[in-house]
Amino acid sequence: MRKADKIKISEIQRLRKESHSFYLKKSEVYRAFTKMESQTYRDGALKKMNKELIAIGISVAINCESCMEWHISQAINDGAKRNEILEAVEVGIEMSGGPGTVSARFALQVINFYQEEKSGISKE
Repeated sequence: MRKADKIKISEIQRLRKESHSFYLKKSEVYRAFTKMESQTYRDGALKKMNKELIAIGISVAINCESCMEWHISQAINDGAKRNEILEAVEVGIEMSGGPGTVSARFALQVINFYQEEKSGISKE
């Protein structure tokens, strides 16, 4: 994995944490959003991991790098395997056509980041 990709992903993580802390203190709207998010991603008819996989596909389709980083990390934390995450990325490619292949490149870098740096993802 390229050093520049590691730096980019680490910067996304840093900015997310910094912004999250700020907005939790300063924004009632943001607090409402985080409440909605926690309700959305709880286990229900679909398990949280499956919802994270759906979000990965959507993140690729809309080319949201921060979203890809977050939902891939959450899916890994919920036990998703590399091949499951890659299939979610493929759904995003199919749903968005050619532009999804560009987003998928970044998603692969995030998967590799967590595999190399965190050893938190099964290769199956």
